[in-house]
Amino acid sequence: MELKETIELMNSNDYKERFIGEYLQLQIRINGLINMLKKYKEGTLNFTPSCSYELLHTQLVYMECYSNALEERAKIENINIK
Repeated sequence: MELKETIELMNSNDYKERFIGEYLQLQIRINGLINMLKKYKEGTLNFTPSCSYELLHTQLVYMECYSNALEERAKIENINIK
């Protein structure tokens, strides 16, 4: 899935659909950052990052915490995100 495929969900009047869109976007971004960090460590990025590996990894940790919170909330609110 790509970010552009979540546009309809994010524009929905239904908060549950917006929630799903938010969750899907977060997963896409987490996966992108994981891939970037892997390439960063391997030295195979096609650009030189301005930020340190450590800072980007910290961002990933917080994104994963946010994802966990959304997953917990989805259980409580009966929102099918998977």
